[in-house]
Amino acid sequence: MNDESTRPEPQPPRAAPKVVRRRNWLPSLIWLIPVVAALVGMTLVARILMDRGPEIVLTFKSAEGLEANKTVVRYKDVQIGTVTHIRLATDRSHVRVLVQLKKEASAFTAQDTRFWVVRPRLDTSGISGLGTLLSGAYIGVDAGTSEETSGEFTGLETPPIVTRDDSGRQFLLRARDVGSLDIGSPVYFRRIKVGQVAAYELDPDGHGVTLRVFINAPYEKFVGVNTRFWHASGFDIDLNASGLKVRTQSLITVLIGGIAFQAPDDQNGPVAGENTAFVLASDETTAMKEPDGPSQTMLLYFNQSLRGLSPGAPVDFRGVVIGEVKSIGVEFDRGERAFRMPVVIQVYPDRMRRRSATDPDARISSFQRWQLLVSKGMRAQLRTGNLLTGQVYVAMDFFNDAKPAKLEPNQVPLELPTQPNRLDELQSQVADIARKLNQVPFEEIGADLRKSLASLDKTLNSTEQLARRLNNDVTPEMAAALKDVRQTLRSAEKTIADDAPLQQDLRQTLQEVTRAAGSLRVLTDYLERHPESLIRGKPEDKQK
Repeated sequence: MNDESTRPEPQPPRAAPKVVRRRNWLPSLIWLIPVVAALVGMTLVARILMDRGPEIVLTFKSAEGLEANKTVVRYKDVQIGTVTHIRLATDRSHVRVLVQLKKEASAFTAQDTRFWVVRPRLDTSGISGLGTLLSGAYIGVDAGTSEETSGEFTGLETPPIVTRDDSGRQFLLRARDVGSLDIGSPVYFRRIKVGQVAAYELDPDGHGVTLRVFINAPYEKFVGVNTRFWHASGFDIDLNASGLKVRTQSLITVLIGGIAFQAPDDQNGPVAGENTAFVLASDETTAMKEPDGPSQTMLLYFNQSLRGLSPGAPVDFRGVVIGEVKSIGVEFDRGERAFRMPVVIQVYPDRMRRRSATDPDARISSFQRWQLLVSKGMRAQLRTGNLLTGQVYVAMDFFNDAKPAKLEPNQVPLELPTQPNRLDELQSQVADIARKLNQVPFEEIGADLRKSLASLDKTLNSTEQLARRLNNDVTPEMAAALKDVRQTLRSAEKTIADDAPLQQDLRQTLQEVTRAAGSLRVLTDYLERHPESLIRGKPEDKQK
């Protein structure tokens, strides 16, 4: 193979490329890409904006357990929103939590919606929020029913005991104090838990508290207009002639308190409506007794020590408690220039009379009734109720030796006269006796007594000497005289014996005297019939 055969053949010359210019009005296709991307982005943004729900602001005292873009809002364990921002308030008193809700959660902007932070808690109602130990804290929701909406809410610091999803009914209980009750304390019916304490608040006048209890369905039908509520906390101890009785609802009530309810004689009456108010009694006995009716405040004045008397002490009328002591104090009487002790009591007059519309006593006024009782001797008196503790109570009773008294109709409160305690009178008498005994000259009497004892000692010595002399000198002579007396007595016994001659002669003499007396009686009878015989003699003698 030679070099000529391997040489490439020369190529013909190429034609020059023909340049064609595009029309200027047609855009370049490369610019379609960013336009499409922008349209897609705007679509996504619009969709996001359309699917985005409302924003709300929640106020809490602290942001414990909350994190932005991590903490969620749940309703029935379904996520309905997310915490986006957490800010401190300007006055640093609370935190403001911005929550982004989903579109389907727009109904949770109702004005009465409640929010709270769910975290592990240990309280009287038990342990809650254990699931947040792994998942972290979240915000719980109780959906509202109000038609008005709001963008700001004040979060609850503790989860609500009762939510709007719970089926049941709420009732109001009026009490003087809360006692051992707390939110979540159980409510029992026949020792079965049927509800719990939902909330409590102080009354506007500060004279009591109002508790809200929630009775779960279907037990709310057992709450009627005649139902009575009472504290079931701790133990109810009753000591009487039958023995010691201890009653309690459950061990839980002993620890955290509780409430029980029942109707007297199981007569519930019509079913009570929502938010019906009841009185919360201190114990079952107080709750089940008949209503006391209207109360009346009265004033008592005592001129003795009030040691052992305290507010709340009973006011007794022959064993029946008709009231209680409200307050005690001290006053200075400028007229008598002495201190006296005022005692204010609250009594229930209906406990002292028969509740009947036909009772004639019911037609008179309260003042007339008390005036009638005072005119019959009713007085108030302090008496000792317990010798161990020294407890004193006020007893009202009728006293026959009471001084006359009248009531002032215009005095408020009405002043009731009092009667001194007999024990105090005895103490005063003992004090007077002691005072008189102190005036007795015991030293002079003792000196005179010593002199008298010395004289008596001398007298006893003289008597002893006399007795010794009598024993030595007189006794022998007395023994001889006694011997002669014995002999004389023996002679007399022989003389007056039944078989003695003197006795026989005396009997014969007495017989003769008896016969003579009989003859004399016959003669006397004859002379009474025939007195003329003394002159004329017997008629028989004349015939002869």
